[in-house]
Amino acid sequence: MGSPFPRDVAATNGSAAEGAAAGRIKRGRASLIGGVVTGACVLVLWIGAAASLGLGGTVATVSGIMAGGAVAAWVRLADL
Repeated sequence: MGSPFPRDVAATNGSAAEGAAAGRIKRGRASLIGGVVTGACVLVLWIGAAASLGLGGTVATVSGIMAGGAVAAWVRLADL
């Protein structure tokens, strides 16, 4: 019995061994853009939440930058 996938899909899907032999996976531009946009959204939401709680100021901004940067890095690295 043949592959359950159509012929063109089965031809493009390599095995794990072929992927490992091909070398390191290159990080795509989409993961970079997604990480930056997600980090910026986290920063905006963080500052908005801090302002609504009356916690604005330098501490809220710096902690928001740190949280946004951490989420951006996680999205960038997890989206490989």
